[in-house]
Amino acid sequence: MRIGVIGTGRIGRIHANTLSRHREVGSLILTDRDPARAQELAHRIGETAAPGVDEIFRWGVDAVVITATTSAHAELIGRAARSGLPVFCEKPIALDLPGTLQAIAEVETAGTVLQMGFQRRFDAGYVGAREAVRSGRLGRLHTVRALTSDEKPPLASWLPLSGGLYRDTLIHDFDVLRWVTGREVVDVYAVGSDAGPPMFRESGDVDTGAALLRLDDGTIATATATRLNGAGYDVRMELAGELDQIVVGLDDRTPIASTEPTGPPAADKPWSSFQERFGPAYEAELSAFVEVVLGRRVNPCDGREALQALRIAEACEVSRHARRPVALSELPGGVEWAIG
Repeated sequence: MRIGVIGTGRIGRIHANTLSRHREVGSLILTDRDPARAQELAHRIGETAAPGVDEIFRWGVDAVVITATTSAHAELIGRAARSGLPVFCEKPIALDLPGTLQAIAEVETAGTVLQMGFQRRFDAGYVGAREAVRSGRLGRLHTVRALTSDEKPPLASWLPLSGGLYRDTLIHDFDVLRWVTGREVVDVYAVGSDAGPPMFRESGDVDTGAALLRLDDGTIATATATRLNGAGYDVRMELAGELDQIVVGLDDRTPIASTEPTGPPAADKPWSSFQERFGPAYEAELSAFVEVVLGRRVNPCDGREALQALRIAEACEVSRHARRPVALSELPGGVEWAIG
């Protein structure tokens, strides 16, 4: 199998390294808007660099992995669909709902595959939480608390391109909330703070945010995120039911200290980044994509799944700016959405 990788930045490097070691992948063609960056990575892992995206499609590949800048995702997904190629794409499909809906329509019209990169679905902790909820171990679920805390903020130049805290960071919490519970979000109320470094205010973003979400079975969920968690990279989900309570992401590397005299000690080596924390999950999702391309597995996370996570993020942005609750029914592209 020959796979084209479009984008060799932070995530692109992770995926290229994973695919270059996969037993079912014979070769890679790498490209980037910075050709020197693609060439350097190709040389290091023993693969081929292409001068541009056109060559990816002209030289011939069996599948495409898209890790380019978010603004390019929808166009590249459409191009791959028209070429009859299966695609793995990092989230989100686009930074707005119209672009997302159009890209999904192109994929479904072409009858091709689009697998989205929500790696938490492949993390052992979240898989265990899903199994616990679905088995009835927790009883009726009443409360979910999710959080994502980055140790340090991204570069100031990235913020205007990221889509903001809700679309770039909390979208992972929104996706895995749906996946673990099997429920849909009915409405949200979101707030955010830009009291940190001025680059957040200058880009119209927030450095810290919170959302209160009501699910369609009455479960109450909260999701919080910050770019400024100096203790380390922290991602957790707590799920409480009438029979039991569990937590994802609590281990000897969780960057949190107890004030209780008999509480657990602070982590000696806290998680430093999402790459480190979710390394095995990134490998698992790419292995799943290879299996999908080979026809051995059903797509585990298609474009419509990504659409629903983006709708929640969009509702949060509307809520934050309007300072009011927002029902998901106010936004296009609900679960009943169909092309044509």
